[in-house]
Amino acid sequence: MTKWLVGIGLLWIILAYVLVPMLWDGYARIDPALDDTPRITETADHHPGDPLNVELIGTELQLHSIMKAANWTPATALGVESDLKIAVDTVLSRPDATAPVSSLYFDGRKEDLAFEQPVGDNPRHRHHVRLWKMKAPSDDGRPRWIGSAVYDERVGLSRTTGQITHVTAADVDVERDYLFQCLEATDQLESKSIERGFHTQLTGRNGGGDPWRTDGDLYLGVIQAATNNDME
Repeated sequence: MTKWLVGIGLLWIILAYVLVPMLWDGYARIDPALDDTPRITETADHHPGDPLNVELIGTELQLHSIMKAANWTPATALGVESDLKIAVDTVLSRPDATAPVSSLYFDGRKEDLAFEQPVGDNPRHRHHVRLWKMKAPSDDGRPRWIGSAVYDERVGLSRTTGQITHVTAADVDVERDYLFQCLEATDQLESKSIERGFHTQLTGRNGGGDPWRTDGDLYLGVIQAATNNDME
């Protein structure tokens, strides 16, 4: 019986982490609609990720300040130690306010910053946002940060590979709205505007096969510039 269980486990590892990703990669290359959709992030192997839905203007110091005031914490960098910690915390239902997030890519590079807010006492579900520093600054000379806010609702198996991963909530607008609700409550947000029709594709699936949908709007927030000497 033990040999059968070990054999099944090894077979699942080979399928989920070797064979199925290869097949999925081939499918993504055949279907250009998956990888060539603008304004959507990518996984490390160029599969579609999560849609971009937020933009913030401010220095990195100002960004950290407003996220801290909003009770969002920086995510720990990926690594063996942090990966093991989130796995143990998930199994034991222990809170982890700085659990790592997987890397996604935009404009050929992974996120510059990631923040999260735990829900309850288990990292299975959490609010989180990844942010990329854009090349062109804002009109006031401060950095612009484009991001993807998505809610992790549980831990499960990837629909595309069978690997263990976070399963994300389909309605990404809810997470976008929640993030700005938190930011506005800090009184550090100078203004908020909405770019209507930022997305023309309003539905899709991310690299884990999780469906997503959006109204297509991008929320833009300008963080208050408290002083001149915190400009970066």
